[in-house]
Amino acid sequence: MAVVASAPGKVLMTGGYLVLERPNAGIVLSTNARFYAIVKPLCEEIKPDSWAWVWTDVKLTSPQLSRQSNYKLSLKNLTLQTVSSSDSGNPFVEHAVQYAVAAAHAKFDKNKKDELHKLLLQGLDITIIGCNDFYSYRNQIEARGLPLAPESLAALPPFASITFNAENSSGECKPEVAKTGLGSSAAMTSAVVAALLHYFGAVNLSHLSTDSSDLDVVHMIAQSAHCIAQGKVGSGFDVSSAVYGSQRYVRFSPDVLSSAQVAVKGMPLDDVIVDILNGKWDHERTKFSLPPLMSLLLGEPGTGGSSTPSMVGAVKKWQKSDPQNARETWTKLSESNSTLERQFNLLSKLAEENWDVYKHAIDRCSPLKADKWIELGTEPREEAVVKALLGARDAMLGIRNLMRLMGQAAGVPVGSLCH
Repeated sequence: MAVVASAPGKVLMTGGYLVLERPNAGIVLSTNARFYAIVKPLCEEIKPDSWAWVWTDVKLTSPQLSRQSNYKLSLKNLTLQTVSSSDSGNPFVEHAVQYAVAAAHAKFDKNKKDELHKLLLQGLDITIIGCNDFYSYRNQIEARGLPLAPESLAALPPFASITFNAENSSGECKPEVAKTGLGSSAAMTSAVVAALLHYFGAVNLSHLSTDSSDLDVVHMIAQSAHCIAQGKVGSGFDVSSAVYGSQRYVRFSPDVLSSAQVAVKGMPLDDVIVDILNGKWDHERTKFSLPPLMSLLLGEPGTGGSSTPSMVGAVKKWQKSDPQNARETWTKLSESNSTLERQFNLLSKLAEENWDVYKHAIDRCSPLKADKWIELGTEPREEAVVKALLGARDAMLGIRNLMRLMGQAAGVPVGSLCH
């Protein structure tokens, strides 16, 4: 039996940096780019002497990186160890495996635990692949002599191999992973956790809604595994959108993961998982979507790859060194974020109230530059749509300008490539 689960990437439209602090909200949209995890047993049958085993095998394959990692999973304390010391492994998948197995163990009674033990003795064969949109294929496109255009990217085969660098002085050839910023690690972690929990029977993801308690379990485990793997408790909007989809998001209190942080220092994982599943997850998420007839288009401005943790660190350093200007910028950003959210909600309301008028206004505005939109608003109801469009555009420009100014003050390229 094989289980396939997927999770989408994300785009944070508003709330950049602010979403790290409660009660600031962020609007996060899920993308059509998805990460997939395929889980199946390594062995179809359990060997007669397998009950004496205290370890089982886990194989992780990433075809796009031409990489395979082999592990031993302790059936006693659920720790995961690489078989080869030269294998760098994947900390996000490793923590996803350990936390998912521990979660299933915590949720099951004795009989179900015995079934889980049998399943684990067959070993775990995990394959992960991500849509091309998660990575930059600029080098491959240019090497083929093709223009840097959407058509060239679409011409690549699905789940294309990631370009490899030339061999370095040690003779080692490492894959070049230039990411596009769609939250690949969060989507990958969420997909692996979802696939494993469904494979174990701890959740049923065949038929569910965004209000499903099974999705809540996936979110708690994926959020915990992702935070521990990246070495810090982030805002979590990327994992939340990977599990639940587009939303208005307010982060959880970091204290809910205090047990997981202690686990790194030796607290038994079983106890950690119980605390996580019973913890007070006080994040807020409200259903959100772009107004009708609007799409979010993304472009790759450079060669891809930026270090979010280092950029966040630079912004925090600036906040401490220049608190007054930081507070003023923070306040203006929060106001602009709220304005954009209101304009989007207004556009959605106008579309619901009178679809024909809304559609006519959007159709007339879409081929024109923004400075020509106001000239179209002759009919009162249509004029309301145009004004809301202009309000949304002005709010977005204000957000990008404030982000750019913040980046200049902090010495990092925040918003410097946005116009």
